[in-house]
Amino acid sequence: MESPTDGGEARPLVLVTGAGRGVGRATVEALVKVHRAAVIAVSRDGSALAGLDLGQDVEEVVTDISTPEGIDRVVEAVGHRPLHALVNNAGTLLKRSFGQWTAADLAVLSHLNAHTPLLLTQALREALALAAPSHVVNIGSMGGFTGTAKFPGMVGYSSSKAALASITECLAEELQAEGIRANCLCLGAVDTEMLRAAFPGYTAPVSATEMGGYVARFSLEGHKLLNGKVLPLGLSTP
Repeated sequence: MESPTDGGEARPLVLVTGAGRGVGRATVEALVKVHRAAVIAVSRDGSALAGLDLGQDVEEVVTDISTPEGIDRVVEAVGHRPLHALVNNAGTLLKRSFGQWTAADLAVLSHLNAHTPLLLTQALREALALAAPSHVVNIGSMGGFTGTAKFPGMVGYSSSKAALASITECLAEELQAEGIRANCLCLGAVDTEMLRAAFPGYTAPVSATEMGGYVARFSLEGHKLLNGKVLPLGLSTP
C-alpha cells in the first residue's frame, strides 16, 4: 500500500505502538488531524483500535509486538515504504509490594518496556533508513529518569524505563550513520488508565490528548535538533 498523498506530496509515515488507548491513541489522532500524517496504528487490542475511525489515513495492525511473530507482522505492514518515525509507546505496568516481586514479573516488564522497543527498531531499521533523517521516539517515564522521585511498589516498572532511556542513547550511536535519530521522552503524570491504576485517587495535571499532541509533533520535528537525548516531560509526578 502506498502512503497517502496530500496535494501531490507523500505524507510522512509514522508507526505508533500501543495505539489503542491513552497517549498512544491521542498521538495517532494528532498525527492525522493536525499534522496530516499517514499512520500505522499497532495494538494487541483490536476493539480499541476499531474506535479510532480516522479513515484511510490510519492502517490498523492488531498484533502482539512482544512476540517475534508480532514484530514480523509489523514489518510486513510497513513493507518497502520509508518510515519517517517510530513511536515506541506500548508498555505495561506491574505494581508489587517489596518482597513480592518474582523473576517472571521483572521479565515481563523488562521485555515489553525495554527490549521490545529495541527489537522493533532493529526490525524496522531498513524502512527508517529509507526516510532518513528519521526518528525513533521511545516513550519512557519520569520514574526511570535519574534523580526524580521514586515510589513504593514501582521498582520493576521504573527500572525497565531506566533501561529504555539507556537503550535510546545506544540506538542514537548505533544508527547515526544511517541518518536514524533516537530520543526518549520521559513522561510525568498523564491522565491515563495506567496512571489511575498505579495511583488510585490521584488526578494528573495533563490529559492524554495534550500529551499525545506533543508526542505527535515531537515525532515529526524533534530529531531536527536532538539525537540521543533523554528528556523529562511533565508538570509533576504523583
